[in-house]
Amino acid sequence: MRWLACSFCERLFTACPGVQSCRLPAGETCSADSPLRLNLPHAAVVLTPVTSRIPEDSAMAMPTDSIAFHARLSPQQLAARDLLLGIEWTYAELDALVGRLAAMLRKRGCVDGERLAVLARNSVWQVALHFACGRVGAIYVPLNWRLSASELDALLQRAQPRLLLGDDVAAGRTDVEALAGFIASADALEPADTPSIPPERVSLILFTSGTSGQPKGVMLSEQNLQHAAHNFGVTTRVDARSSFLCEAPMFHTIGLVTNVRPVLAVGGSIQVSNGFEPKRTLGWFSDQSLGITHYVGVPQMMQAFRHQPGFDAAALRHLTALVSGGAPHASEDLLGWLDDGIPMVCGFGMSEAGTVFGMSVNCDVIRNKLGAAGIATPSVQTRVVDANGDDCPAGVPGELLLRGPNLSPGYWRDPQASAEVLDSEGWFRTGDIVQRDADGFFWVVDRKKDMFISGGENVYPAEIEAVLADHPHIRECAVVGMADQQWGEVGYLAIVPADEMTDLEEIRSYLITRLAKYKVPKHLRLVDALPRTATGKLQKAGLRDALASGN
Repeated sequence: MRWLACSFCERLFTACPGVQSCRLPAGETCSADSPLRLNLPHAAVVLTPVTSRIPEDSAMAMPTDSIAFHARLSPQQLAARDLLLGIEWTYAELDALVGRLAAMLRKRGCVDGERLAVLARNSVWQVALHFACGRVGAIYVPLNWRLSASELDALLQRAQPRLLLGDDVAAGRTDVEALAGFIASADALEPADTPSIPPERVSLILFTSGTSGQPKGVMLSEQNLQHAAHNFGVTTRVDARSSFLCEAPMFHTIGLVTNVRPVLAVGGSIQVSNGFEPKRTLGWFSDQSLGITHYVGVPQMMQAFRHQPGFDAAALRHLTALVSGGAPHASEDLLGWLDDGIPMVCGFGMSEAGTVFGMSVNCDVIRNKLGAAGIATPSVQTRVVDANGDDCPAGVPGELLLRGPNLSPGYWRDPQASAEVLDSEGWFRTGDIVQRDADGFFWVVDRKKDMFISGGENVYPAEIEAVLADHPHIRECAVVGMADQQWGEVGYLAIVPADEMTDLEEIRSYLITRLAKYKVPKHLRLVDALPRTATGKLQKAGLRDALASGN
């Protein structure tokens, strides 16, 4: 293998015999000892052979982060726009901001595996901090600002951050250093150097609750993030002309890994909003100056668009992809979007692996495979296995196993939880039941565990039940998820009272002070007993059936 270096931006190209691999004009071929002229977006520049810049077997043979890369390749290309602040950044400007923040992190000692936690609504500042952490070896930890004070305290105890930054959403729940002040303090610093990024280094922790109710920190390396970006990008046609409207919260994999990384990897742009407001979002779709091409949300957000007065599907027909993930999407709703000529894609992914299945953005393909999650993305290896671990044939449901360079190395400081899902061969047990058809398309059949999804948020019954375990007026209780037209699923709490003092509104208030609001069950019911098997095990399926029948 021979490397060529662009004299203008220092980008490296691999040269091999053949016109296409070197992108040379017709009639020109590779030369082992002479410079090459190549037409790039910024100029026609000379490529010179490089023999010692990067060893062929080096794990460091990767570009620096994508912002630094495109700051050299296309410095004046729009990289980001903060829709609330009304500020735009070219790649050169965003690269400089990231560099200054990296210098500030280094000055504050947040380097080499130290954690930077952020509790704030979406902003371009968060994106810049994420990349700044990568330049100094720190780990970025975005926190869910919807959590209660006690829940946040549990996460902070696990993460042990060197720095904790936040905005007004942190008020009254935990002490933070002002995010805006930290950004302003970095303005006077010279940008830090941009080193090469070791691909195996952990650079992001996304916290998600386990079925035990204990928070788990999903570790993601630069290699994981780069492959996750590629997997989403190739399936949804992301390129340098793409523009993502980023409204999903950046403490979610959708908000940071799916919305931000793929488009910045290829030199496109992000339009960042501080949250979802249907009327406002539809207005941004219609704003030609923003040029929105991609939008990723959850089914409840998509439904909210259609319920807006005067909704006109024409405002969304220019989108390359409208992606709905985080929860199942009703077939009739999908058909409605397709009939309007809008490529509604049902995505399937997870914090541990990014986008797992990818669906075509062609409306005819989506219609032909209605309800499918798609095919396995390029970096993903899959198995569908039965209870004995044997592979299931096409059409037979089984548990989904994953392996690949996009897959998390495990959970932060939790080897037991990591060992429970990762086997000795690197296969990750998802706990999701899927089936594959003869064409290689996957359908998600059910969730093996009891977790349900409400408004795009994962809710774990064991966590709610644990909060109520010591309530003096509750003998026992159980939570199940039930279908709901507005939220997809909502929680039903069945309570066996300990005495006559049990009051449902008091229990609701008790939960609200201890849990995020989206976790608090929508419906509370007093029951005489919970259904159990002959061996005394709780039958949640039986409870769900009884609640559905009103019994």
